[in-house]
Amino acid sequence: MASLKVVDKEGKQVKEVEVPDGIVNQEIKEDVLHLEVRRYLASLRAGTHSTKGRSEVSGGGRKPWRQKGTGRARAGSIRSPLWKGGGVVFGPKPRDYSFKLNKKVIRKCKIMALSEKFKNNQILIVEEFGFEEPKTKKALEILDKFNLKDKKVLVVLKDLNSNEARSFRNISNVCVSSVHALTTYNMLVAEHLVFTENSFNEFVERLGNGRS
Repeated sequence: MASLKVVDKEGKQVKEVEVPDGIVNQEIKEDVLHLEVRRYLASLRAGTHSTKGRSEVSGGGRKPWRQKGTGRARAGSIRSPLWKGGGVVFGPKPRDYSFKLNKKVIRKCKIMALSEKFKNNQILIVEEFGFEEPKTKKALEILDKFNLKDKKVLVVLKDLNSNEARSFRNISNVCVSSVHALTTYNMLVAEHLVFTENSFNEFVERLGNGRS
């Protein structure tokens, strides 16, 4: 069974945590990952766009001129799609873009994303941050020690109301997530994943118990 180093805030190794073989040896299926990313992004779409058809725009109750004899093209309504101010043909209407995937597939995608980061040495586990109060400057110093100051980082914590979460979320290139809200998309987009020891153990346990 493989393992990952657990370091303190200064970068010194204090222990190791085991990584299950199911994560280490997980086969990466890009087509399945693509489907999960599409599902997640589709769920974020508001779908509130709307246009008016010719039956919805105002006016157009009377034929603008007689059918023949004027020399102009025949017209039945000033609200024809051909006219300025007319209705829109096949325009977008409010709709729900989201679609469902099997929970097992969503869970498997999270395992694949975590496995990819493990194979590329892009996972950092910190024993604990121990912020006594929210301090963005202190969070930046920690990232600088791990050479992550200019990287796109995903910090995974157990509690989003903690001082650590309030400190890291003020940094533009850092995304903060709880274990329960961690998504495949966020893991793939980030260049590095930073876990606390507790959050990593909980996430691996959730994946092992079949929870996504």
